Amino acid sequence: MIEFHLDGRSGVAPYLQLVQQVRRALRLGLLREGDQLPTVKDVVARLAINPNTVLKAYRELEHDGLVAARPGVGTFVTRSLTDASLAAHGPLRQDLRHWLAEARLAGLDDESIEALFMTTFRTTARADVA
Repeated sequence: MIEFHLDGRSGVAPYLQLVQQVRRALRLGLLREGDQLPTVKDVVARLAINPNTVLKAYRELEHDGLVAARPGVGTFVTRSLTDASLAAHGPLRQDLRHWLAEARLAGLDDESIEALFMTTFRTTARADVA
């Protein structure tokens, strides 16, 4: 089961952070069809957020056809976002772990690592489009 977390410094609305986390877990194969999402009550208790925030996230996921609510039972994954590239994740994850270790040895903290990765990712993505 997925465990949600919120980053108050991200500038992203809490409900959207929950949606993104579910989508990411579906894409990485961490959540599969038939898996149950945490109950609204459990998410509210764990994150100390408004129940309407969780409901809004779950409704958006339902609107996207990724989950379905079963009254009195819970919310369940109805579709996966994994594709054929999932097999490549293992070796790429290992390469990324190695890169992260090198970045930490170079003295970068988590925020610096994330900034370096995201700026490089965005620059590369723009270059690929051009």
